Amino acid sequence: MSLLELRDVTKEYQLGKTTVRALRGLDLDIAQGEIVAIMGPSGSGKSTLMHILGALDVPTSGLAKLEGTDLASLSEPQLVTIRGQRIGFVFQTFNLIQTLSAQMNVELPMIFQRLPRKQRAQLACALLERVGLGDRAHHKPNELSGGERQRVAVARALANDPEIILADEPTGNLDSESGSSILNLLKTLSRDDGKTIILVTHDPEAAEIADRIVRLKDGAVRKEVEHV
Repeated sequence: MSLLELRDVTKEYQLGKTTVRALRGLDLDIAQGEIVAIMGPSGSGKSTLMHILGALDVPTSGLAKLEGTDLASLSEPQLVTIRGQRIGFVFQTFNLIQTLSAQMNVELPMIFQRLPRKQRAQLACALLERVGLGDRAHHKPNELSGGERQRVAVARALANDPEIILADEPTGNLDSESGSSILNLLKTLSRDDGKTIILVTHDPEAAEIADRIVRLKDGAVRKEVEHV
């Protein structure tokens, strides 16, 4: 069974009197431990698909399943639990809290899961060590480079040991060297930890780390390419 399974998924939004069809009968399977890059032009449905895969939204029609559970059948508190425990998010703009240290930014998801303070601190420091920032734990985001901030964001995404890492343009604001470093880190998480990595990107170089590239057009899968 696929970890994530989408069948005939549509998503519509109402803008005044206009109905916008963001997804149109989309089918997609993603396996545990796979790296999948989702690509396509602006307006192709990438962001909408990301929201559904990340349990941030549910389809207008069709099925979106996580390990066989239809996400549309769950209550909002249940979806919040899935987002908090099973999915880690990495964003292009880092989304770090500027007034908090790197360590406290990584601890935040653990606070919502009610982990004890001492355990949070130990885990956050271990995660920062893993992403190469063990000596930067007490620095605030404005004291870090772009690449370092994105590493903090990856550590934060790993805070609750999720099965899925959903990365939205994670190299978009980085120079090529920092971007390569982040991509290598994501590859390692898939290879060594069995994490499922879903990479939404415009960057062909970023997509090269994927086991499979899914190209969208007009809200549907236009083509899938597997990497050897």
